[in-house]
Amino acid sequence: MSKLQTVFEGAFANRQLLQREVLAGITAFFAISYIIIVNPLILADAGLPAELSVFATIFSSVIGCFIMAFVADAPIVLTPGMGINAFFTYTVCVGMGLRWQEAIAISLVSGVIFAFVACTKWGLRLSQAVPGSLKCAITAGIGLFLVEIGLEKAQLIKAGTNSIIELGNLASPVTLLALFGLILSLALYLRGVTGSFFVAIIITSIVGAVFGVHDGAAIDLNLSNLAAYPQILCQADFSHLLSIPFLLAVFSMSMIMIFETMGLLEGILPDQAKFKKTFEGSAFTTMFSSLLGTSPTVAAAESAAGIASGGRTGLMALTAGVLFALSLFFIPLLSYVPQAAIAPVIIITGAMMMQQLQYVEFNDFSEWFPAFLIVVLIPLTGSISTGLAFGFTAYPLLKVLNGQVREVHALGFGLGFLFLMNLVFQAGF
Repeated sequence: MSKLQTVFEGAFANRQLLQREVLAGITAFFAISYIIIVNPLILADAGLPAELSVFATIFSSVIGCFIMAFVADAPIVLTPGMGINAFFTYTVCVGMGLRWQEAIAISLVSGVIFAFVACTKWGLRLSQAVPGSLKCAITAGIGLFLVEIGLEKAQLIKAGTNSIIELGNLASPVTLLALFGLILSLALYLRGVTGSFFVAIIITSIVGAVFGVHDGAAIDLNLSNLAAYPQILCQADFSHLLSIPFLLAVFSMSMIMIFETMGLLEGILPDQAKFKKTFEGSAFTTMFSSLLGTSPTVAAAESAAGIASGGRTGLMALTAGVLFALSLFFIPLLSYVPQAAIAPVIIITGAMMMQQLQYVEFNDFSEWFPAFLIVVLIPLTGSISTGLAFGFTAYPLLKVLNGQVREVHALGFGLGFLFLMNLVFQAGF
């Protein structure tokens, strides 16, 4: 707290520094503000009421940003993450058939494991054990999964009759609206417009309303629903705590949160001396998000937009947190946002996550093939955990076959074995 107080005093003494940090916070907020709309709509597919989970999304973001500000003094925005919410919904609930209350319990247990790793030497050990190619592949694979989800929501692809996937009806009003939104989002993003995705969602929603394009089932998003919000508070269901599906989901979600957060912070945090506290703060926020009734929070990649605008301290995170709190008063407007307006943002976010592939060593096939398995199997199987399992199992195996055993960390063999057991249990259950 004293460190941030010093920053505050310095900021107020230096008006230019204060303006830079506040502007960075505003930029970061508008870059990630679409999550307020997108996250509840994705969680709705898991059975969580969107009109209630929108509050959980906002509250967990506020808490996460404040923790980054007052504990880590880091320019990082924490929100329920894209990718991990897809795992929560499409792998745990839709794929494994678990109820959202059980998925909340899985998130909470995973958060405890994440916190243990972050607060002990295991964080550093795991960071050293996992090769960079697999860290990048995790982000890229989740990105491709999001692209697939976005294309489905835009009705650009559908289940095929003679193939697994085929092109949707390009004459459909929903598809045409989504294509308009995609072009608009890209144009604004490429021109560096502040809050480009948020602006594109608003304009696309207005165009959809003008032409009568809307979702079949409207979602009642209203501030008055706040009275019913306790219905999803602390709803974790541990009745199947020791079942194989529950344990497999906990293992996979823990690995996703740990390695995705680790890779992101190593990539964008300006001052790596703040890594440990930022990593720890991110871990504890995941537990709060579970209690609040949403999928786990993660460090948002869009924090990079604020950092690029000059954000270097917790003031940036504090500004973003205040703006998340103020967004509560604009919740009723979210009910007018169709999925066709959200789909382009999901597609572009996924594409940006796939840029991590540029850091994979393509010339070394023993590095590329395990990464390749993660990237393609996550979307093709609809399961993030399955992609991770194949990639982490293949990596030590290929290094052994290639005569490069010494390149594999001892923990790498251990992780490979655990993920192999994950696949064996999945086959049996």
